[in-house]
Amino acid sequence: MNLDIRAGVIAATVLAGIFFLISVITGAQTVLASRKIKFFNLSQDQKRRGWWLIVLALFWAILGILVFFYGEPVAYTIISPSPTRPASLTPSISPSASTSPTITETPTITLTPAESYTPQPSSTPHIPMAVEARFEGKLTPPAKAAFSPLVLSNIGLDDDYNPIGPGIQFTNPVGHLYAVFSYALMEDDIQWSALWYLENELVHYESMPWNGGSGGIGYTDWDPAPELWLPGDYQIQIFLGLDYYISGNFSVVGDPHTPTVTFTPTVTPSPPYTIHPTVTISPSP
Repeated sequence: MNLDIRAGVIAATVLAGIFFLISVITGAQTVLASRKIKFFNLSQDQKRRGWWLIVLALFWAILGILVFFYGEPVAYTIISPSPTRPASLTPSISPSASTSPTITETPTITLTPAESYTPQPSSTPHIPMAVEARFEGKLTPPAKAAFSPLVLSNIGLDDDYNPIGPGIQFTNPVGHLYAVFSYALMEDDIQWSALWYLENELVHYESMPWNGGSGGIGYTDWDPAPELWLPGDYQIQIFLGLDYYISGNFSVVGDPHTPTVTFTPTVTPSPPYTIHPTVTISPSP
């Protein structure tokens, strides 16, 4: 959304600060002006109004402080995050001869690694060095950033970016697979990464500075050539900076589609038939 919860909290804090300044200035002027009134009762009434305005200024100050520090967490307990589609950056490591760029609503940068990289199996999720070398964003994630579990679909997303027909096992041909998640209390420019593994082998990844705002719905996706969807157990790992956050598992069954080569016969014209004249020998008289 264009105006997220964090922007609303900042706007409310600024308004509270403006009301504080108006109240304290008006209250001080009213108290000072009451000293110039000769009639005692009128002077006391105006002085009381001035002090009430100063008390109101203190109220605005306290409210602004509370909204600034606690407004966003409270808002997330009342308002569910609205859909926000983050930019998708889809560099991939695959044995294909060519890479087809993914078309998204926002401009993307497709990175083609010069060398393929296969990380060693590890029980602790971590960012491979080949991926970390391409980092451009900040590495320290927000302390309260949160992600929901991944929900997977190869059918597509509805208008609110919710997965259609979610599942955890997919039969070849798989096609375009989405892993959808909701998020909250995020910050822009944090390096966000999604790693796709097939039985400890990195087959695809996304990594970019986050630009999806503080709350909403996002996804990581993969749409490789059909023959690259090899059967087996897959895992998707989500990282902020170098910190691991969540993962999701799914499996692919069935042999991948293998492109067939079709030979088109060509017709080669045969040389034209040439009639050679015959020589007839006639006896002499």
